[in-house]
Amino acid sequence: MKKTYIVIIILVLIVLGIFFFSRKGEAPTLTNTNNVAVPILNAAGEKEITVTGQNFSFIPNSITVNKGDKVRIDFKNADGFHNLIIDEFKVATKTIKTGDEESVEFVADKIGSFQYYCSVGNHRAMGMWGTLIVK
Repeated sequence: MKKTYIVIIILVLIVLGIFFFSRKGEAPTLTNTNNVAVPILNAAGEKEITVTGQNFSFIPNSITVNKGDKVRIDFKNADGFHNLIIDEFKVATKTIKTGDEESVEFVADKIGSFQYYCSVGNHRAMGMWGTLIVK
């Protein structure tokens, strides 16, 4: 009976270890259950957000920052060929392939809601867009 408990405990620890170490390289941007980014303040004093592109959506699909914030978006492509564009802030990544990453930086100097989107083919029309809210 004790051997069974020991084996179960060891298996649980192995699974938890695999989960922990497989996530180790991910950026520390947090998202809540509504798929809204919670920016973190990085060492350079910028609000840093990681956005992942996949067919045909962005995660998170909403980002909120304050007017005057320096913003850094780390764009990761999980599947396909995608880019990330915010016209009002003249922000655009290159079109990147699966597994690639690209970062853009800007100052959120306008208040309002602004769409970020993928300009590849008809991705935007298929729902590959999100909202940047500047308060």
